[in-house]
Amino acid sequence: MKARFVLICAALALLAVGCCKQQTAENIIKTPVPARPAGQTDVLGLTAEPIETVRIGVVGLGMRGSEAVRRLVHIPGAEITALCDLLPDRVEANQAQMKELGKGEVTGKYSGTQESWRGLCEQADVDLVYICTDWLNHYPIAMYAMECGKHVAIEVPAALDLDQIWGLINQSEKTRRHCMMLENCCYDFFEMTTLEMAQRGLFGEVIHVEGAYCHNLDPYWDEYWNNWRLDYNQKHRGDVYPTHGIGPVCQVLNIHRGDRMTALVSMDTKSFNGAKIAANHTGMEVREFANGDQTSTLIRTEKGKTMLIEHDVMTPRPYSRMYQVVGTDGYAAKYPVGQYCLRVEKPADKVDARHISDEKVYSGAEMEALQADYRNAILTPEFEALAKSVGGHGGMDFIMDYRLVYCLHHGLPLDMDVYDLAEWCCVAPLSCISLEHGSMPVEVPDFTRGAWNRVDGFHYALAKEDK
Repeated sequence: MKARFVLICAALALLAVGCCKQQTAENIIKTPVPARPAGQTDVLGLTAEPIETVRIGVVGLGMRGSEAVRRLVHIPGAEITALCDLLPDRVEANQAQMKELGKGEVTGKYSGTQESWRGLCEQADVDLVYICTDWLNHYPIAMYAMECGKHVAIEVPAALDLDQIWGLINQSEKTRRHCMMLENCCYDFFEMTTLEMAQRGLFGEVIHVEGAYCHNLDPYWDEYWNNWRLDYNQKHRGDVYPTHGIGPVCQVLNIHRGDRMTALVSMDTKSFNGAKIAANHTGMEVREFANGDQTSTLIRTEKGKTMLIEHDVMTPRPYSRMYQVVGTDGYAAKYPVGQYCLRVEKPADKVDARHISDEKVYSGAEMEALQADYRNAILTPEFEALAKSVGGHGGMDFIMDYRLVYCLHHGLPLDMDVYDLAEWCCVAPLSCISLEHGSMPVEVPDFTRGAWNRVDGFHYALAKEDK
C-alpha cells in the first residue's frame, strides 16, 4: 500500500505541473483536434427513426459473439437476421443454438474469408451490426457498416488509436448512425445503483473516482484466436484495455455532459511476467514485451476532479475493477469490499475526540437496505430478475443489450454515444504517449469539439409510457 501511495503522489505531482500550465507546450504534450469536416454536426443526443423490430447481424462468433447471440434472442423487439465468422462451423453452431432457443433460420450466413463481414453489412434486412471480433477488426467493420447505413455496436475496445477514434466520430457524424461501444460494466447492479446515489446527491459533490481492469488472464490466453490478445499486449505499451474501469466512473462524473477530461499521466512497471507468459505460449524465446505488468493512469478534469485507472492482466492479483467514488460527503467502493461510507453530522457540543472519524460505514445487510432506497429507475425488481436469469456476467450484459434495442426501437438517444467511445478508448494511445515520454502529462482532446458542457448530466432516455 505504501508503494502504491508513493506512486500515486508522484504521478499527481507530474499531472499538476502539466495542468497548471496547459498552454506551455514544454509542460504538456499537445494532441490536436482535427477540424470537423464541412457539412457535419455533432451527434450529442442523436436520435434516428424508431425501428419496429431491430434486425441484428452479429460479426465474430467466438467467446463474446456466441454469448451475445444467446442473449439477443431473449430481447423483445430484436431479431437476429445474419451471422458472420471466419470459421463456417461457428456460424452453423450459432444457428443451431438459435434453433434450440426457438428461433428460425437467419437470412444471411457469412464465413470463409477475412472480409466476409462486408456481405453482412450490405444485407438489406440488417439494422444493427453487432461486432464481437478481435480488436484489430473492430474499426474497419464499424466504418463500413455505417457507410452502408447501419447502426453499430462494437465490443471493447472499439478503437485502438487516435486516428481510429476520430474516424469513428466523423463517420457517425457524417452518416447520422449510432456508434456505441458495448461497455457492459456500466450496467452492473452496484454501478447502476451507485450512479443513482451520486445523481441524487448522497455523496455530496463527487471529486475523485477510480476504476480498473485487474484480471489474471492465465486461464484464457489460449482461447483467443491465433493468440491475438497476448500478441497485442506484447507489441503495445500503455493501458490497452481501459474501458471496463473508466466507463462507469465517467458516467458518475458526467464526462462530456458538464465536465471533460483535460490531461493524463501514466506510469507502468517493467514487464516482469509478460515475456515469460508469451514464451510459454509460443514456445519461443521472448526478449521484448511492451506492456507493463501494471499500468496506472491519472486523469484530471476541467472542473478539477481526478480519476485513477489501472490495468493488470499479468499477475495473480484478485479480479478487480476498483470502482470507487469519492465525494465531499460520502464514498462508495465495490472492490475489494463492497461498502458505502457517509459523513455523520454531529452537534458541536457532542464532538468526541476519542473517535478518529465521524462517518457511517454501510456493508452487508445495511448496505443492501441503503441500495434499496436508491434503486436505479431502469432496475425494476422484475427486470433485474429477468436479467439475472438470462445472464451474461451476472446479468449486466443482458441489460446492456436490452437498453440498446429499447432505444433503437423507440428512436431515443443511446445510453453511450460515440464520444463516450472516444473518451474511454483514448486512454490506451494517450497513456502510451505519456509512458514513452517519461510519464509526461498528455492533453486529452475534446472529442465533442466544444460541446462538452451542452448536455446537463448523464441520464437514461425513456419512452413516454415508461417515465
